[in-house]
Amino acid sequence: MNKTQLLEILEEWNFWKKELDTGKKRDKYLVQSLSFLKPNVVLTIIGLRRSGKSYLMKQIAKELTERGVAKDEILIVNLEDRRFFERDIKLLDQIFETYLEVLKPKTKPYIFLDEIQKIPQWERWVRTFHELNKAKIIVSGSSAKLLYGELATVLTGRHLDVVVFPLSFKEFLMFKGLDIKDKLDLIAKRIEIKGFFNEYLEFGGFPEVVLNEDKTQLLLTYFDDILTKDIEKRYNLRKTEKLRTLARFYLTNISNPISFNSLKKFLEISPNTVEKFSSYLEEAYLIFFVNKFSYKLKEQEKAARKVYSSDIGLAKAIGFRFTENKGFAAENIVALELKRKQSQNLSMDIYYWRDLQGHEVDFLVKEGLKVTKLFQVCWNLDNFKTKEREIKSLIKASKELKVNNLLIITEDYESEETINKKKIKFIPLWKWLLEEE
Repeated sequence: MNKTQLLEILEEWNFWKKELDTGKKRDKYLVQSLSFLKPNVVLTIIGLRRSGKSYLMKQIAKELTERGVAKDEILIVNLEDRRFFERDIKLLDQIFETYLEVLKPKTKPYIFLDEIQKIPQWERWVRTFHELNKAKIIVSGSSAKLLYGELATVLTGRHLDVVVFPLSFKEFLMFKGLDIKDKLDLIAKRIEIKGFFNEYLEFGGFPEVVLNEDKTQLLLTYFDDILTKDIEKRYNLRKTEKLRTLARFYLTNISNPISFNSLKKFLEISPNTVEKFSSYLEEAYLIFFVNKFSYKLKEQEKAARKVYSSDIGLAKAIGFRFTENKGFAAENIVALELKRKQSQNLSMDIYYWRDLQGHEVDFLVKEGLKVTKLFQVCWNLDNFKTKEREIKSLIKASKELKVNNLLIITEDYESEETINKKKIKFIPLWKWLLEEE
């Protein structure tokens, strides 16, 4: 590729000669990212494909220009651009040399490398540039391996990380043009909020899905792209049908406990292959697992793990169901919200709890060494026996773990009740999601 061709591509992705569409601001991520732009640190932005990483990078760049950074001191490179035929370290060198020659930045530039995992051995290039102090580097990718494998090996302690998720419910409402300022707004706009929540429960929070009409088709395309681009091509998988069957199985069985051994017969592959494929799906942020709580690590590892989708819309579009189970969907949304919080609080861990008698609590939150919260998700409390069962399990876990922050998340029931000297708060899911923000 000659310099003229390369420059034409780069001009499309940068602010040098025009303004770019930076999308709707997601302030939490933008503020966090800007606070991480420190000397001698590489900023890493990771998360599920199509969750908004590329727009976040452009928003950071735009904010830098508004703070006085010259536009020619910012270089944005989308490494998924199809016109980059040969993706290797030489391409990165050529891009940077062309940029320096043509733009001639007067100070150390900011380099944004989007979907960096497309370049083999990219981490060594980043380390060299970082150590030589040639640029301030921001990278993004759609694989957790970016963080915990490749980059960690060469930049231990020298990178700060932002994990981007599909829209939270509050962000979803903002994208829909509904701003919730305070608790009075919650009351005044309750009917409108609940209407939007039904859409969120059905189609999830991918930004483009929220803003488009053909939601299901987009979700089907995303699922295929995640498997093809972030797993099959990345790991050079040939027999992909087993991977795809496993992915569909997980998205069909959200909020359920799963063991690798139980899947070997279903898929007719070894437990090791099930585990390997599951790790690929998790690294690509398609799914995540929640372990059973135990003070003994060995027991945690042995027990079945509960599986959740990183976007409820994906589970609804891909999962195979005869009937709709809103309870499982609601539990998945709670799990995802807790996962968002965990990404902002590194001392926080999420588990489910179950005793030998079969009493179960959907979520247990541990912060540091202390268990701080217990959650049940019970969509419909009209059935007295169901309500009694959920409360009994919650109280039993509360006594055993010495936890008093007890919550039951519901479809629409709201109350506060004291049972067996334990205060339990009941709150609708839509309201909990907005209050948690």
